[in-house]
Amino acid sequence: MKSNPNEMNRRDFLKAGSIAVGALAVVGAGTFVLDKNAAEAMPREDFLRPPGAIDEEDFLYGCIKCGLCVQICPVDAIKLAGADEGLGYGTPYIAPRIQACDFSCDALQCVETCPTAVLDFRPFKEEGVRAVEKAAAEPGADLSTVNPFEVQKVAMKEAVLMGKAHVNRNTCLAHKKEGFKGNPRGDDFEGLLRSPYKNAASASPLKARDYDREICDLCIIECPIGEKAIIQRRSRSGKKLIPHVLDGCTGCGVCQMVCPTAEPSIVVEPI
Repeated sequence: MKSNPNEMNRRDFLKAGSIAVGALAVVGAGTFVLDKNAAEAMPREDFLRPPGAIDEEDFLYGCIKCGLCVQICPVDAIKLAGADEGLGYGTPYIAPRIQACDFSCDALQCVETCPTAVLDFRPFKEEGVRAVEKAAAEPGADLSTVNPFEVQKVAMKEAVLMGKAHVNRNTCLAHKKEGFKGNPRGDDFEGLLRSPYKNAASASPLKARDYDREICDLCIIECPIGEKAIIQRRSRSGKKLIPHVLDGCTGCGVCQMVCPTAEPSIVVEPI
């Protein structure tokens, strides 16, 4: 019986996707350093944890404070909590106004490298597999031209849910029908950003770029998720173009980092 070339191509594509997902996953056995009761008594609901963080109480109980997620982040978005956090000292968090997670690594490397799985890679792996299978099932898909890793990394990035952005209508420049020209954070700001707006290959200093927007939309054009997370729409009166956060927001914090108002007019709240 002759093999169907299209079926072989599909199998090869799925196999390549499976190998790529496996190469991304690094999930070790859990090691616990905190007393469970102590962990339950000290959740930090205001901390924006890295992608894949499990329930806060279990996170505090399971994190061994190894710092691997900090070391592997290409933009140094992940910090370790200070000594004033008590038993939470040394646990990772993200302060997006200082440095957001801009997905520069493409592969959720902080999640992959976590040895205790308090940053859980499993849902992202499953989402990547589903995306590859979906691409393989598309009618007339030319799988020889599709890189399964590219399919996976987009799906995994969109599956992140660290928090959700909320807009302060009273201070947002777009809500006030104001534009923005210049650098949003000033020459002293050290934050890095890989800009989808500029189709950048890697992150670069935010202070090195200037904007000239008739109506401020920095949170929209710089969002690494794009129109699945935030869009520009007209207000109910139809007179203003305003940012509107969608359910696809991952809570990466890029919008909060680039917002040019003195106090950010868009802020990510942890979920």
